[in-house]
Amino acid sequence: MMEIYITGDLHGDLRRFQPEVFYEQEGLTKEDMALVCGDFGCVWHGDGRDDESLDWLERRPFTTAFVTGNHENYDALRKYPLEEWRGGIIRRIRPSVILLERGQIFDLGGKRFFTMGGASSHDIQDGILEPDDPLLKKKCRVLDARGAMYRVNHLSWWKEELPSEEEYQTARASLDRAGWEVDCIITHCCSTSVQDELSGRFYQADALTDFLEEVTQRCKFKYHFFGHYHMDRIIQKKYVLLYEQIIRLKL
Repeated sequence: MMEIYITGDLHGDLRRFQPEVFYEQEGLTKEDMALVCGDFGCVWHGDGRDDESLDWLERRPFTTAFVTGNHENYDALRKYPLEEWRGGIIRRIRPSVILLERGQIFDLGGKRFFTMGGASSHDIQDGILEPDDPLLKKKCRVLDARGAMYRVNHLSWWKEELPSEEEYQTARASLDRAGWEVDCIITHCCSTSVQDELSGRFYQADALTDFLEEVTQRCKFKYHFFGHYHMDRIIQKKYVLLYEQIIRLKL
């Protein structure tokens, strides 16, 4: 029987998958999975600088699968071709390192997993700079000096952090075919109401959190796993926020 472990944001830091930390991997095989709830971050440069981390993950005894977060290089990710896998669409980064595309439902160990990556960045209050701006370096120095929160388009921020209308349509069509019933939901951010409960309405609702509100209200499911908010917490028994913790799924 497939074993499934779930964790939160990696941001390219693989220390939690070291054998002395994630000791359960000793008994795992490539049929078993570690799911990452967004901000995977190991496809960041889009070139050979990513190879060391990705090759190390490939050598782990388990398969790694992830949904996208808001801190991903979407230009690099889209270079990997789409293929069908276990009932849904993926991009295969390495033979056993897999991006689970948005709006898909996958059969993992006989259970249905709905995936919808993406989230709004919370660290862009001071703006998005353009990489071809002749004053970019000067602006960055000024912003850095005052500890500003900004990003650079196509270097540290991508508009694709939020789904397109086509991806929302794909998601609704997938859930229609499944009769709006799955076992688990895997995302990066969460629904608007859960986000409000987590943050006291500190974070703004957006199209994706509102969509996930619709999904969690209409859909029959056992657990919704997500990351993004950098803490480990259970809300209302079935909403599971993960950051550094790795949990074994029991259904």
